[in-house]
Amino acid sequence: MAAKKRKRKMFIAVLPGEEVEVAVSEDGVLMEYYVEMAHQAKTRGNIYKGKIHNIDPSLQAAFVNYGAERNGFLQIDEVHPEYYNDDPPVERKGKYPPIQRVLKKNQEVLVQVVKEPTGSKGAFVTSYLSLPGRYFVLTPGNEQRGISRKVEDEAERKRLKEVAQGLKLEEGVGVIVRTASSAQSKTALERDVNYLKRLWKEVRQRGTTVPSPQMIYEEPDLAARAVRDYLTDDVAEIWVDDKPTADRVAEMAQLVFPRRQGIVKLHSDMESSLWDRFNLRKQIDQLHGREVTLPSGGRLVIDHAEALTAVDVNSGKIGGEVNFKEMALKTNVEAAVEVANQLRLRDIGGQVVVDFIEMKDRKHVAEVEKAIRAAMKIDRARYDVGKISRFGLMEIVRQRMGSSAMSVSSETCPLCQGSGSRRNMEWQALQALREIFRLLRAKPGGGDQVTFKASPELAMYLLNRKRARLHALELEYKKTIVVTQE
Repeated sequence: MAAKKRKRKMFIAVLPGEEVEVAVSEDGVLMEYYVEMAHQAKTRGNIYKGKIHNIDPSLQAAFVNYGAERNGFLQIDEVHPEYYNDDPPVERKGKYPPIQRVLKKNQEVLVQVVKEPTGSKGAFVTSYLSLPGRYFVLTPGNEQRGISRKVEDEAERKRLKEVAQGLKLEEGVGVIVRTASSAQSKTALERDVNYLKRLWKEVRQRGTTVPSPQMIYEEPDLAARAVRDYLTDDVAEIWVDDKPTADRVAEMAQLVFPRRQGIVKLHSDMESSLWDRFNLRKQIDQLHGREVTLPSGGRLVIDHAEALTAVDVNSGKIGGEVNFKEMALKTNVEAAVEVANQLRLRDIGGQVVVDFIEMKDRKHVAEVEKAIRAAMKIDRARYDVGKISRFGLMEIVRQRMGSSAMSVSSETCPLCQGSGSRRNMEWQALQALREIFRLLRAKPGGGDQVTFKASPELAMYLLNRKRARLHALELEYKKTIVVTQE
């Protein structure tokens, strides 16, 4: 029975020193996919010793120099009270005291990166530190002992709560019990906590001895995190295409599942890639597309805006009123499941608005809402799913996990600057002619030649489609017009 239960496989593809890809599939269907490139080193989870660079009272935030290109952003609600410069005691009007009264410039703080820097924005940092292990997250500075909400079995929650309460921890240190701790022995759980306690001792010691700014704890690479965070009991095999990485992963897997010998397998056939061997290449490539086809012929159209992601559900061919109602329900249910998959696979975070096909029947609406909530349950990220409005819109808020394929392998198009469209060639050619016309008139007596530089595509368009107009201008102004490529 145990072997039947294990339907999942984990894949780790490595380009040594450059890139790590991790995928998890179930019955051949891609469930999770993560990428990490060496040149885009991740800082999320890293702990640094930094200095307060400046304080902004209007934002109630401080900017922390922790050694990165841009300073980290530290809000007042992320400042641990142990850093309060509380002499004399500061009067609190709200939940938190004014940041300008409790922090000062050049003050040293230990901070952890919560959100990677994006664009012109620096990283979002916190002084509430956390150290994740296999079964627990150690939370220095927060004595709370909590349990993951994804552990739903009440008897197991009660057992884990008793284990957590019985752990011997320093004053001011707490733990969060992770989902992977379910059904684990007390010995295994205590071993994980003891490792985290030793790790915290090392971090704290480095934090008091090294100068700032400096990194004092680095999250392990994606291959190691995959075993720590994504290797669950229902994973039957781990395939790795790099021998040194396979050996390292095998050692870690042995610690997690000591009785599961041979769980790690080496893909050594260089005739085909790991993704091609297990028929995952097409599924991975589809993650970069704007459209996703649904089984009944409908499709999702995914568009990213500055503040949110819009997902439009389009139906297939529908005929008749009865058929429309049934097809709308069928397409919306399929879309609900696929939206949850795409949010997870693409690691889409923030606000998401899904525009479903309009349904009049409230039972149908409830069925679609139930389908998306069920499909979202396997998501590791924190999320909140709203209800479908009378206009067919559903709002979803999801935490971004990081290491997504989209974020590390995509960049803004240099032609459209991210808008998804550009001016057509006729419009560009007319603007080019306008500029050439201006140059001809600007220096009526200056030289016999006017040079205009254009992109290769525009240059070919001008010389082929606007040759007659260029020749007419040459005759009128008695000058040679030279169109060159940039």
